[in-house]
Amino acid sequence: MNNVVRSATHSPRQARGDIKPAQETLLAAVDIIEESNALKLVADMPGVTHETLKVELDNNMLSLEGEIALNMLEGLSALHAEVRGQRFARRFSLSHEVDSDAITASIVNGVLTITLPKKDSHRSQRIDVQAA
Repeated sequence: MNNVVRSATHSPRQARGDIKPAQETLLAAVDIIEESNALKLVADMPGVTHETLKVELDNNMLSLEGEIALNMLEGLSALHAEVRGQRFARRFSLSHEVDSDAITASIVNGVLTITLPKKDSHRSQRIDVQAA
């Protein structure tokens, strides 16, 4: 009975259980806001929780990955689900102006906010002009 609803992309080998389908990755929608002293990156990752989120920085490459956690009531299983992806992923190449030691991140209701502070040498400064 559980095999009644199948995606059209399943192969006969997947239907028999010989191989598992590849996990579909969704591209998180992201807004990037520049402030005078930092960049803010806001990523929409519905279904992702603190426990299933991974944020990493390696060689100025910022990686965001999050598993979608769909909570089903105990004893129930879905015959059909509209959610196709199992995870979100996104990668960004950071410039040399970002202070990588001061990056902070938080997630609330599937919205990830990352603050990328600028190095002091790259922050905008107001220069006072003296009247002659």
